[in-house]
Amino acid sequence: MALFPFFKKPAGPVRVTRIQLVLYCFLLSLFIYFLHGRKAIVSVEAFHPIFHALGMDRGRVMTDMTVIKATPPQTPLETPWGAPLVWGDTRKSTWRRAEFAKQKTHTGLLAVVLGTYAQFVQRFLSSAETHFLPGQMVTYYILTDNPRSLDPPIKLGPKRQLKVVPVAELPGWDRLARRRMTLLAEAIKNPIGSEVEYIFCADIDQEFVAPVGEEILGDLVATLHPELYGMPRNAFPYEVEEVSSACVEEKEGDYYYTSELYGGLVSEMYRLARACSLLIMQDQANGVMARGLEESYLNRYLIDHRPTCVLSPEYSWWGSNLAPDMLVQRLVSLGRNQKRKSM
Repeated sequence: MALFPFFKKPAGPVRVTRIQLVLYCFLLSLFIYFLHGRKAIVSVEAFHPIFHALGMDRGRVMTDMTVIKATPPQTPLETPWGAPLVWGDTRKSTWRRAEFAKQKTHTGLLAVVLGTYAQFVQRFLSSAETHFLPGQMVTYYILTDNPRSLDPPIKLGPKRQLKVVPVAELPGWDRLARRRMTLLAEAIKNPIGSEVEYIFCADIDQEFVAPVGEEILGDLVATLHPELYGMPRNAFPYEVEEVSSACVEEKEGDYYYTSELYGGLVSEMYRLARACSLLIMQDQANGVMARGLEESYLNRYLIDHRPTCVLSPEYSWWGSNLAPDMLVQRLVSLGRNQKRKSM
């Protein structure tokens, strides 16, 4: 059967009425318009601005001499296992802030300050006073080999206090990477565990530049790595050497997390720090160290114990060509573009 009655073949001589001719011309015009439109309007979706690394302008791809704007990365609000994926300005985050604010929690913010990293202390603390859990009870824990690095002391607001935890000098970035999880576990055991409900571990060479509120609180909280957000699983730099305790199998892993900010309940964080430190010591005894240092062991643990709250790259931002644009940046790395110095 023909699609339209006027396509039927007549038994006699072919005659075309004026109405049929008009319809033929209309259909032909639509066909030409469709072909022209498909050629001129081509959309290219960019899941991640990897085009920067290939020498292309951010958000623009050259196709058949036509400049086409790429689609920005999606912003999912939930992980595949149902945990919230936090973007600070969403309605869900507003609700989370309101709920946690009712509980009047006491949160700790811990940073390790050794050697030349003392240069970042004042800026880190000053920015945290402005943006980190404003209005809430916060205790800053600074683990340092040089307490004088905190002079002159930062003027703290109401319900805020600073505690210095002396640690032995650890020259060399690699030595700190091997020891930081142990230092964290020991500090949580005493004195942190009996003083606060939540504890967050952050790199000291960062600055808070926008509010980081109660939306970040959760039993076990991890932050998406800014350079790997939106990238396919095979791009994640998991440890692949089977001899390492941090090894991740090919079919494992949902996200790749940064070690620049993570936290949760003190009980959960103690379990995390203790488990990671044991894995590191086990590898060290065998003459092995994962290529991502402590971050590799952190990711191994978070695969086995999925976070109950995942923070978007707003909460850990680097000035990197691989990192997608974020409308809001809340915690920004200061030392990422500097060469690691021997401490």
